[in-house]
Amino acid sequence: MSLNINLEVKNDVLCIRLSGELDHHSADELREQAARAIEDHGINHIILNLEQLSFMDSSGLGVILGRYKQIKQKHGEMVVCAISPAVQRLFDMSGLFKIIRLETTEENALQRLGVA
Repeated sequence: MSLNINLEVKNDVLCIRLSGELDHHSADELREQAARAIEDHGINHIILNLEQLSFMDSSGLGVILGRYKQIKQKHGEMVVCAISPAVQRLFDMSGLFKIIRLETTEENALQRLGVA
């Protein structure tokens, strides 16, 4: 199964919706698309909707951490929402939730960032 990447810009927030599998085969594509969108649209915040993401490995974590650092340089925030139990376990083990906020829904994440 491959990765489906849906990007939507709302004000200065980039909503990234992923479905399928985020692994070393698809990590570069996500990295390129997200980095380009951040620069092209003056993005300050990222919402990462992982509701439909069925699998992620360490290369996926690397892409997410890279975008987190890119947004932090702009004094922005990254919020993860609607995460599946398997992917949440990976986030927990990696310690990413110590630096990235988790919200239950994309709507809550947008409200948190003052967009909704």
